Amino acid sequence: MTAPLVYRFRLYVADDVPNSAEAIANLAAMCDQHLPGRHEVEIVDVFKHPQRALADGIFMTPALIKLFPAPVRKIAGTLSDVQIVLHALGLGNLAA
Repeated sequence: MTAPLVYRFRLYVADDVPNSAEAIANLAAMCDQHLPGRHEVEIVDVFKHPQRALADGIFMTPALIKLFPAPVRKIAGTLSDVQIVLHALGLGNLAA
């Protein structure tokens, strides 16, 4: 039996500003609904790790990167429109 595909995400936030908190909550809800038990999320604060943000080409927050499976995709914003986020990340097949 094959192990389920685990999606890996990295969310860049700016401390605890409202937009960052909203993006964290929206990503958690999206993953819980569409990828239950099949996701890993790394949250990176750009104030604590600015070099990581620059290395990933992140110049605004909040910003989400889908790291796996390929291809890598990026989207910026609060992630409030789940359908748009899924399509932007190439996960439109998960939209219901």
